[in-house]
Amino acid sequence: MVVVMVVLIVVVMVVMIVIVLVVVLVVMMEMVMVVVVVMVVVLVVASMMKMVVILVVMIVVVLMVAVVVIVVVMVAVEVVMVVVIVVVMIMIMVTVVVVVMMVLEVMMMVMVVVVIVKLVMLVVILVVIVLVMVVVMMVMVVVMVVVMLVVMMVVMVVVVVMEVVW
Repeated sequence: MVVVMVVLIVVVMVVMIVIVLVVVLVVMMEMVMVVVVVMVVVLVVASMMKMVVILVVMIVVVLMVAVVVIVVVMVAVEVVMVVVIVVVMIMIMVTVVVVVMMVLEVMMMVMVVVVIVKLVMLVVILVVIVLVMVVVMMVMVVVMVVVMLVVMMVVMVVVVVMEVVW
């Protein structure tokens, strides 16, 4: 019983660490993307601005602020999501462990096979949860990229229109 509990706790710890690492990675990727977008915007502005310097710079600053706000909001959403998912996972784990323990108490004398099956099921559930987490993270990153691209397109269009209008 004790060994089983220890193994379960270790598995849970490993899963938590993996989740934290994934989140950190995603946030870092987002920061890099923001820097890239800002650099592209600055380059576009630098190449296009001859006469409309102040106007374009003001527009770009506003757009950059918008991008940063969007990213901050998305990161906040992700953090909240991860917290919720971790809480749900912990609840699921506790429930599963309790159920498994009760079943083990009952079956202790009878079968070892059942114990192994329960543990395998537990591991499978964990793996599925982690995979779902990763998929959710990937979807979030894709959404981020799309939003960034849309913002960049808007910046380009605004700059070109300003140039033409001027």
